[in-house]
Amino acid sequence: MGKRVGFIIVISLAVIIVVVSGLLWWNFRASRQINLPAVPQPVPTPAPTPQPTGDAPLAVAIAKNLDIPWSLAFLPDGSIIFTERQGRIKLIDSREGLLPQPLLIMNDVAHVGEGGLLGLALHPNFASNHLLYVYHTYQSGNQLFNRIVRFRMNGRTFVDKQVILENIPGASIHDGGRLKFGPDGKLYVTIGDASVSDNAQDKGSLSGKILRLNDDGTIPSDNPFPNSPVYSYGHRNPEGITWDNKGRLWATEHGSSATDELNLVEPGKNYGWPVIRGDATAPGMVSPVIQSGQDTWAPTGIAYWNGSLFFTGLRGQTLYQAVIQDGTVTLKTHFVRDFGRLRDVVVGPDGMLYILTNNRDGRGVPTAEDDQLIRVNPGKL
Repeated sequence: MGKRVGFIIVISLAVIIVVVSGLLWWNFRASRQINLPAVPQPVPTPAPTPQPTGDAPLAVAIAKNLDIPWSLAFLPDGSIIFTERQGRIKLIDSREGLLPQPLLIMNDVAHVGEGGLLGLALHPNFASNHLLYVYHTYQSGNQLFNRIVRFRMNGRTFVDKQVILENIPGASIHDGGRLKFGPDGKLYVTIGDASVSDNAQDKGSLSGKILRLNDDGTIPSDNPFPNSPVYSYGHRNPEGITWDNKGRLWATEHGSSATDELNLVEPGKNYGWPVIRGDATAPGMVSPVIQSGQDTWAPTGIAYWNGSLFFTGLRGQTLYQAVIQDGTVTLKTHFVRDFGRLRDVVVGPDGMLYILTNNRDGRGVPTAEDDQLIRVNPGKL
């Protein structure tokens, strides 16, 4: 009798393993585009035209075999600089292509869960001052925090390291991490709630906020709250920000397993977490422009192009397009499961969209080519 029960248990476990493996394969690999055409190296310097050419292919791989890339930016010569979550800053040179060695390895990065080396931004006057900013997780004692560090690039080396903001609450989840300079020349930073949801409603805490800083880390005199870097609050885990052609700030935000959000962000406003979610309303709180309902986008990077907001989805494994027209927003989807988990999207100087995959982040099923930087011709979507 005992042997029979043991046999049944073994068979049951085997069936469960097969079913789970099949579900994982279907979700992450069944429709993946393998062997995406690659741009011949070296990568050409992007043309200055703001619109992509109609004859450019829909999607090509710019670089392959990256390791959890998180954020990218274009240097003035068309080279692409990007972070990898483990603590590396790497370069795709406009003449030499992807360099085999990192430009910098940051040994003080704590790569724990979703934390690590995350956002990257260039100063608006980078061409003359060569200032570059990164956001990363670090450990102090037995606690995790995040900080913003500024470097000056001297050729391919990093000098004049300066921490401009630290002791941002961190955790293995909900670290936010996106850095971008706005049209006003200020540095905007997305901060997650570090898994302590109530802190998002506390204007005295940096958790669950979007911050607005001067380029040296000081607080702008015209911020909505006196002597505070807080620009907006009530956020769960915002991971993407961009501005449209009217100068309006938009942000993507992870919901709680569902009800992911696209928000139109205004100074001093409260976006509701954890009090409201989805389309719920409450006095003094702002509901999202659109939200995912029972679906999960896990939205991250976002960019504006030609009347639309394009944002990437991790669990959604999709490039989402929010079309803004006559005061309404309509959602379209592209590349559903074609490239797996998508982390960031940036409009290049050639008018193309540049997308980072994140299939090696521990939550995907990578192919031999992952992770990748993919160039997409938005004119063909």
